[in-house]
Amino acid sequence: MDISVASAALLFLAGAAAGLVGYIAGLASLISYPALLALGLNPLAANATNTLAQVGASAGATLRAGRQVGQAGAARTLEQVVIAAIGGAAGGALLVTTGERAFEALAPWLILFASLLILAAPLLWRFTSGAGTQKTSGWVVYLMVLIPVCVYGGYFGAGSGVVFLAATLLLGSQEYRQTMLMKTVLLGVSNLTASMVFVFFAPIDWFAVLVMFAGQTVGGTLGPGVQRHGPNNLSRWLIAAGGVFLAWWVWHRG
Repeated sequence: MDISVASAALLFLAGAAAGLVGYIAGLASLISYPALLALGLNPLAANATNTLAQVGASAGATLRAGRQVGQAGAARTLEQVVIAAIGGAAGGALLVTTGERAFEALAPWLILFASLLILAAPLLWRFTSGAGTQKTSGWVVYLMVLIPVCVYGGYFGAGSGVVFLAATLLLGSQEYRQTMLMKTVLLGVSNLTASMVFVFFAPIDWFAVLVMFAGQTVGGTLGPGVQRHGPNNLSRWLIAAGGVFLAWWVWHRG
């Protein structure tokens, strides 16, 4: 990608928008990934670059959430973190080994899935909110829910925040705030291990990583104020509609 003032400005603005959308809806990749494609990166490089930028922007939140989860003594926290790390690395390895052509074919459908997922999120959260009280074996839930979610997060990641939240609700009987913290930790760990795979085996545009990281930091900082004053339902529908359009654009572009 050519380094210019215009491309840097676009990356920063896309990063800020992604940080804002990521805070509100957990769908930062719906903004940042297409922006990287528009600037000339191939799909695999855009995904790897996007993942690294998000890891940097979310590192502080992940560390703070991790300390609070540890202080609360959340059950099976270490097990879940290890699984998130393995799943994220597996997703990253899957992306690298299957190559650009396979990812390019899947990307529009993954974006469409993430876009529709945000519309289904309220129903999904209500459905799973009482699941933690059931007497389901932890390892059964790990195999059926957490591992696939972590692999998906490592492979692409758009919409994984919503899926991770549903998964953590299924994993135990913590209160909602504790579940949100655990979701942040597991998603951060999964993205981190996927990024470690990408650093060694995937093409990365480090200039884009740095500029988009700065933008996402700004957007994430503005997120709480925007969320307080904006109608959640309208935001969700607008983001989902934009995601459907982006899925069409990526598909048509390929």
